[in-house]
Amino acid sequence: MPALKLGALVDEKSVKVTVELPASLHRDLVAYAEILGEQTGQPINDAAKLVAPMIARFIATDRGFAKARKGRPGG
Repeated sequence: MPALKLGALVDEKSVKVTVELPASLHRDLVAYAEILGEQTGQPINDAAKLVAPMIARFIATDRGFAKARKGRPGG
Protein backbone atom coordinates (compact mmCIF):
# COMPACT_ATOMS: atom_id res chain seq x y z
CA MET A 1 0.00 0.00 0.00
CA PRO A 2 1.44 3.44 -0.90
CA ALA A 3 2.37 5.79 1.92
CA LEU A 4 -0.01 8.67 2.54
CA LYS A 5 1.18 12.24 3.07
CA LEU A 6 -0.39 12.36 6.54
CA GLY A 7 0.80 10.37 9.51
CA ALA A 8 -0.79 9.72 12.89
CA LEU A 9 -2.87 12.62 14.21
CA VAL A 10 -1.57 14.81 17.00
CA ASP A 11 -4.06 15.88 19.65
CA GLU A 12 -3.70 19.60 20.38
CA LYS A 13 -5.89 22.48 21.47
CA SER A 14 -8.13 23.54 18.64
CA VAL A 15 -10.22 26.41 17.32
CA LYS A 16 -13.65 25.58 15.95
CA VAL A 17 -14.21 26.39 12.28
CA THR A 18 -17.26 25.50 10.23
CA VAL A 19 -16.67 24.49 6.61
CA GLU A 20 -19.01 23.21 3.92
CA LEU A 21 -17.59 20.57 1.58
CA PRO A 22 -18.97 19.20 -1.66
CA ALA A 23 -20.35 15.68 -1.15
CA SER A 24 -17.70 14.17 -3.43
CA LEU A 25 -14.89 15.75 -1.40
CA HIS A 26 -16.47 14.51 1.83
CA ARG A 27 -16.61 10.98 0.43
CA ASP A 28 -12.91 11.23 -0.46
CA LEU A 29 -12.12 12.54 3.03
CA VAL A 30 -13.97 9.60 4.63
CA ALA A 31 -12.14 7.14 2.36
CA TYR A 32 -8.80 8.80 3.20
CA ALA A 33 -9.59 8.48 6.91
CA GLU A 34 -10.36 4.78 6.51
CA ILE A 35 -7.11 4.11 4.63
CA LEU A 36 -5.03 6.21 7.03
CA GLY A 37 -6.59 4.38 9.97
CA GLU A 38 -5.62 1.05 8.42
CA GLN A 39 -2.05 2.21 7.75
CA THR A 40 -1.45 3.71 11.19
CA GLY A 41 -3.44 1.16 13.20
CA GLN A 42 -5.27 4.12 14.72
CA PRO A 43 -8.92 4.13 13.59
CA ILE A 44 -10.24 7.59 12.71
CA ASN A 45 -13.87 7.84 13.72
CA ASP A 46 -14.32 11.44 12.55
CA ALA A 47 -12.90 12.21 9.11
CA ALA A 48 -13.21 15.94 9.85
CA LYS A 49 -10.20 15.55 12.16
CA LEU A 50 -8.08 15.17 9.01
CA VAL A 51 -8.87 18.66 7.73
CA ALA A 52 -6.46 20.52 10.03
CA PRO A 53 -3.44 18.26 9.40
CA MET A 54 -4.17 18.30 5.67
CA ILE A 55 -4.24 22.09 5.60
CA ALA A 56 -1.11 22.25 7.76
CA ARG A 57 0.69 19.85 5.40
CA PHE A 58 -0.42 21.85 2.38
CA ILE A 59 0.81 25.13 3.88
CA ALA A 60 4.09 23.59 5.06
CA THR A 61 4.90 22.33 1.56
CA ASP A 62 3.74 25.38 -0.44
CA ARG A 63 6.99 27.01 -1.57
CA GLY A 64 5.21 30.03 -2.99
CA PHE A 65 3.58 30.71 0.36
CA ALA A 66 6.88 30.30 2.22
CA LYS A 67 8.61 32.71 -0.15
CA ALA A 68 5.80 35.28 0.07
CA ARG A 69 5.67 34.96 3.85
CA LYS A 70 9.40 35.71 4.20
CA GLY A 71 8.88 39.04 2.48
CA ARG A 72 6.25 40.17 5.00
CA PRO A 73 6.86 41.82 8.38
CA GLY A 74 6.97 39.18 11.11
CA GLY A 75 7.36 36.42 8.51
